[in-house]
Amino acid sequence: MSESRDFLTLSDFDRKTLDLLLDLATTLKDAWRKGRPEPRLAGKVLGLMFMKPSLRTRISFEVGMRQLGGHALYITDQEVGLGKRESIHDVGNVMSRFLDGIMIRTFAQSQVEELAQHSSIPIINGLTDLVHPCQVFCDLLTTRENGFDLDAIKVVYLGDGNNMVNSWIDAACAYNFEFVFSGPEGYDPDAATLARAKGRRVSIVRSPEEAIRGAQVVYTDTWTSMGQEAEAEKRRKVFPPYQLNAKLLKLADPKAIVLHCLPAHRGEEITDEVMDGPQSVVFDQAENRLHGQKAILAWALGGHGE
Repeated sequence: MSESRDFLTLSDFDRKTLDLLLDLATTLKDAWRKGRPEPRLAGKVLGLMFMKPSLRTRISFEVGMRQLGGHALYITDQEVGLGKRESIHDVGNVMSRFLDGIMIRTFAQSQVEELAQHSSIPIINGLTDLVHPCQVFCDLLTTRENGFDLDAIKVVYLGDGNNMVNSWIDAACAYNFEFVFSGPEGYDPDAATLARAKGRRVSIVRSPEEAIRGAQVVYTDTWTSMGQEAEAEKRRKVFPPYQLNAKLLKLADPKAIVLHCLPAHRGEEITDEVMDGPQSVVFDQAENRLHGQKAILAWALGGHGE
């Protein structure tokens, strides 16, 4: 079993560690804004393993490593054939000889966990079908930057109970904010993740109007994730009541912020009016993938200053 600092799921972290990482992200972002170099990972090389394509994940990790003085190596499934051409056991052992860390974006959470088990270097989960911990960590940074107390807010998620929702539930277990998922029956979050949240301020409310009342953070995501393309037409018929539009947003706190992890299907889960409106911080949120993940990289790869 790896003794390195893996970042596999937010359920592995308590609020003290997450607060330290958020503080580090703020420090690194401030240094970036002031043009102050932070070569904390000079000479380090991060492998970027992509079984699923991405715009923000690749660019933010690659640029983040460069800004921290290190390098990133882009690796696709064609080179690796993870679990098919070569066993995960062997891939983990070999890549640990070449690299200082691996960011992997794939389908099954079990692949990420097995890779961590057989690697002696840090493994960072860039997304699986189960969770998206880097995204939600960076979303916590965006929420905090907008002046919200992470123990005293209501976060409402509209749409599909996907990996984003599961990681938000994990975050709600670390902090004490209220998290409400609102989506149609049959599209709920992972049952085991919900079970872990028993006793926390986590709930499912079918009515989007009831769910969103008084919310300070309103979140949505595409109704059809990668790998679900065959269900797209069916989902377009089920999810329209959960569209984030101006009428629904008026029921939230007047100072509420709107978040979307992108890519957005404008006119489906969110309207242009809301996406480009005054309460939207979607593009600030996208930028924070860079700053939040630099904190994760510095912590995992030994550039945290401890």
